[in-house]
Amino acid sequence: MIPRYIRLLIELAVLLGIWWLGGWLARYFELPIPAGVLGLGILLLLLICRVVRPEWLASGARLIIGEILLFFIPALMSLLDYGPLVREEGIRILLAVCFSTLLVMISTALTVEWMFRRRSRHDV
Repeated sequence: MIPRYIRLLIELAVLLGIWWLGGWLARYFELPIPAGVLGLGILLLLLICRVVRPEWLASGARLIIGEILLFFIPALMSLLDYGPLVREEGIRILLAVCFSTLLVMISTALTVEWMFRRRSRHDV
């Protein structure tokens, strides 16, 4: 049996590797898609095709989600460098952030609902 902390490190390494692969593919094919988004797409495909099972990465994903605020601090600090832009376009930026956050929340809710219904049909 693998010790818990070693398993966690392996899970984090796999998630980091998928993110890195997304970044590499975006650069190689010159895609205008961020590495994280492409990595999430790759992970979703791996989960759908059952190459990766959710429980294999659960602890690592739980740790990343639990510390997600740390990933946004550098982005917030960079706003200090763009004070004039924020003063001029702040309302538009805020509206774009709110609208995109709302879209993400709605699409996540719909996806989770769809997966629960799909899973309940297969469990019966």
